Amino acid sequence: MKTISTTLALTALAAAVSSAFAQDAAPLKQLGTVVVTGSNPTSLPTQIPTTIEGVSREEIARGINAIDAEDALKYLPSLLVRKRYIGDYNHAVLSTRASGTGNSARSAVYADGILLSNYLGNGATFAPRWGMVSPEEIERVDVLYGPFSAAYGGNSVGAVVDYITRMPTRFEAHAKFAYSRQPFQLYGTDTTYSGRQGSMSLGDRVGLWSWYLDVSRVDSEGQPLTFPTRYPGGVASSAGTPVTGAVAGQDRTYRDWLLLGAATQYHTVQDHVKAKLAYDFSPTLRATYVFGWWKNESDGRPQSYLRDGAGQPVYSGTVNFKGSAYTLAPTDFNQSNESLQHYMHGLTVKSNTRGVFDWEVAASLYDYDKDILRAPTIALPAAADGGAGRIVNQGGTGWNTFAAKGIWRPEGQGGAHVAEFGYQRESYKLRSIENATTDWLDGAPGPRNQAFRGRTGIDALYAQDTWKFAPGWKTVLGLRYERWHARDGETSNATATVAQGSRHEHYFSPKAALAFQASEDWVLKASLGRAVRMPTVSELYQGGINAAGTLINNDPNLKPEKSWTGELTAERKLETGLLRVTAFGERTRDALYSQTNVLVTPNVTNVQNVDRINTSGLELAYAATDVGIAGLDLNASSTWTDSKIDRNDKFPASVGKWQPRIPQWRATGQATWRVNDRLAATLAARYSGRQYSTLDNSDPNGFAYQGASKYFTADARLTWKIDRQWSVALGIDNLNNYKYWNFHPYPQRTYVAELKFDL
Repeated sequence: MKTISTTLALTALAAAVSSAFAQDAAPLKQLGTVVVTGSNPTSLPTQIPTTIEGVSREEIARGINAIDAEDALKYLPSLLVRKRYIGDYNHAVLSTRASGTGNSARSAVYADGILLSNYLGNGATFAPRWGMVSPEEIERVDVLYGPFSAAYGGNSVGAVVDYITRMPTRFEAHAKFAYSRQPFQLYGTDTTYSGRQGSMSLGDRVGLWSWYLDVSRVDSEGQPLTFPTRYPGGVASSAGTPVTGAVAGQDRTYRDWLLLGAATQYHTVQDHVKAKLAYDFSPTLRATYVFGWWKNESDGRPQSYLRDGAGQPVYSGTVNFKGSAYTLAPTDFNQSNESLQHYMHGLTVKSNTRGVFDWEVAASLYDYDKDILRAPTIALPAAADGGAGRIVNQGGTGWNTFAAKGIWRPEGQGGAHVAEFGYQRESYKLRSIENATTDWLDGAPGPRNQAFRGRTGIDALYAQDTWKFAPGWKTVLGLRYERWHARDGETSNATATVAQGSRHEHYFSPKAALAFQASEDWVLKASLGRAVRMPTVSELYQGGINAAGTLINNDPNLKPEKSWTGELTAERKLETGLLRVTAFGERTRDALYSQTNVLVTPNVTNVQNVDRINTSGLELAYAATDVGIAGLDLNASSTWTDSKIDRNDKFPASVGKWQPRIPQWRATGQATWRVNDRLAATLAARYSGRQYSTLDNSDPNGFAYQGASKYFTADARLTWKIDRQWSVALGIDNLNNYKYWNFHPYPQRTYVAELKFDL
């Protein structure tokens, strides 16, 4: 009888826990704030005093051709991920309302509460580690706009993206295979590139244990991303090998030039493993461990448009085109091999009583176990078989985080106050060394060419209180204290090393939000917050040393960016949806950009502080289901932005000009018709107006290599559920085959086919 009683008690406990820890619900909007409940790891606070948009697992599967995790953000308001090809791991930067695709450190991306944003630097090569999440494991994605929650640091000034991945409540199994095909025509390139993606996942709940395992591989061929060029002219000459094939074009300033070929055409193979294990100590206390492994092997190869008299491609030496001689540099047609292996760990213990007090402790680690780039310093065709080159090794780089927080509801669930407070620590370490090698394919590292290293870290305390101070009124008041330090900075050339001194600074960032329920259907909100975005390790220490042993091209004394951001929002509840209008503004002092300081002679070009940038804008978002006819869902957004440089003493030519990579107009639209339970069709579109890549807006030709163009692209997707387990999908991205640029060319029309199994 004792054994039977124990068994029954354990069974009852498991059932209670299973109910309490069921799949987390979507954030719930209550009186101008968003309330987050659930026990799975997340970076989200329980009370969110800002605009939030999201997309669910079902919406992704039904309406988005998602092969990479960042594709889930494609149609959300004011967002753009600069994804150049399937599997883009080093340039897919997130752009937000007042931050362009060159500002990777002005947004925060999390998965299961683990930081994926790469704050080792700020720019294209410091994109979030999207590869640590596969689309098939996503349960939902939420985006918070602006730095209005004290729970986040200054990097949240643009937006916070929070991925929550699956944790099953019963046995489930999934498999997916996707194939993509992109016919690509540009300049002298006319080739079709393909990609394949496969994934398998299993998960279950057994008693008090839950587990989930996801394994995926992406094998992708991207289009060329760079193009060797020469400006025509010079003295007529008969020197060099006579060639044909150079393509006439114009650069981003409308100056004529010649495009000699294509380069940086990547073949990428990525492997990903995600394992999650959770244990429920009680119906209200759960521990979760997350492990991630990501491996990337990429080969970048060039193509020469130049042909000699025998029709053979020409990659090196002096060539003669139409009576003018040009000398090809060894690295014009660049090659590269990259081999990366990264690990991720996360541990969270979280209570979810929803009573007077809840708490959470979380820690994470992201480790560059292996991160090597190899490239030749000699020209093709000799470089195809090896020879002299360079090796860049970033092994040992990474970051770790720790957070402890409490949630106090002095009057219990539904009371007038909900207070949240906590301590956070983030630590970043960057190690990069470039060595010469006698064999760029397989050779050992030789003498050092250059190196840089350093550490930064932040310790933060925060508190915020959500207070229902009157019927129909709610306010969220918060304060964040941050102590930042930078240390162990070193910059090296081949023979010398210059060490940097340590720095310690501290800042306070107040936050405030107010919401008023004007009627049953109308909510009015106002939010204001300060954000301090600290300089990253590479901004401080990645540079060089001149012959006199003096630092050049970097400034270890950079000031942090300091932004005040505000928004006013009106939300109208519709019969089957929601209409939102948001006016937003931001003033940023000491913005960090690479520019030329004309106040010194000779001029210095490096990362510097821009005195002041002002941004204002208006965002309209609409979402509704069953619009007009049953099963028709609509999502649409439009954003107008005015973002100008107001003061910049070091580079006066930029004053009054547009902030780089911020267009005046952006828009998205998505219509999904759920014909029945088995068939759905989606048509979507995205638009962005003209933009600039330079601070002085001296690049008016966006439709050119290195330019940043406007675009209008349409996408389509058709999903059909064959039976309970099997489904297929057919899709087309860039249906209208719009040729557009963001320094590199974006993908052209791409066909996608998927086969899925779900149990």
